[in-house]
Amino acid sequence: MNASLSILKMRLLRGMQYRASAAAGMITQFFFGLVIIMVFIAFYEHSDGAQPMTLKEVTAYIWLTQMFYAFVAYWMYDGELFAQITSGNIAYELCRPWRIYPVWYAKLLAMRLSIAALRSLPIMVVVFLLPEPYRFPLPASPSALLLFIAALCSGLLLVAAISMFVYISVFWTMSPVGSLIVATVAGEFFAGVILPVPFMPEWLQDIVYLLPFRWTADFPFRVYTGHIGVQDALAGIGVQMLWLAVLVAAGQWLMGRALRRVVVQGG
Repeated sequence: MNASLSILKMRLLRGMQYRASAAAGMITQFFFGLVIIMVFIAFYEHSDGAQPMTLKEVTAYIWLTQMFYAFVAYWMYDGELFAQITSGNIAYELCRPWRIYPVWYAKLLAMRLSIAALRSLPIMVVVFLLPEPYRFPLPASPSALLLFIAALCSGLLLVAAISMFVYISVFWTMSPVGSLIVATVAGEFFAGVILPVPFMPEWLQDIVYLLPFRWTADFPFRVYTGHIGVQDALAGIGVQMLWLAVLVAAGQWLMGRALRRVVVQGG
């Protein structure tokens, strides 16, 4: 555990150095946020019936997605870890006095935390100053804010646990391309990153609720807006912890299976 914490700290500090990349990411996410909100404004202006979320809730949801995109994006992966598997350098990891799963898990957390640390606050400051209806609203209540923070942190742990399965799959496929495509498309869609879950058809929502992805984005963001109440939020955080325990246990078991079949060739 000490090795994992040390690596988390070192990777976090290293990731904080990429300020130019962070600036480019902030501009991109701010632009996409504005465009998506414009689309929803046009949709609400020309819609006759009641919608599952108010425009203010949708605006908060979209800006939260952009602010914490590093927490919920499923395409963000560490290419160095893929290279270790495909090149055979995993042999060096096996020689070190630590378990690979918690160390790699810490690396994934550090990568996402460092990106979010550089981007989230500047975007938040700017969107709080925008005119209505583009302005980022305050949380529904102080309790909603506290529960949102807890749910967001739990969601980050879930994203890292889900991402570990992509790395583990490369031990069998020897190429990350297929796993990356599946994880990115399925993960971001079912998490509500592309479209908030309440806007999906009911039959599709039933499928979404059976999967762990929505707990990483849709759930914490709707807690912030108050669309999910305090009692449901508390129960939801419990479900997040349950999913986390299941995914981490399954990931460690699969990692053990994968490492038992590793064959490293070379001189």
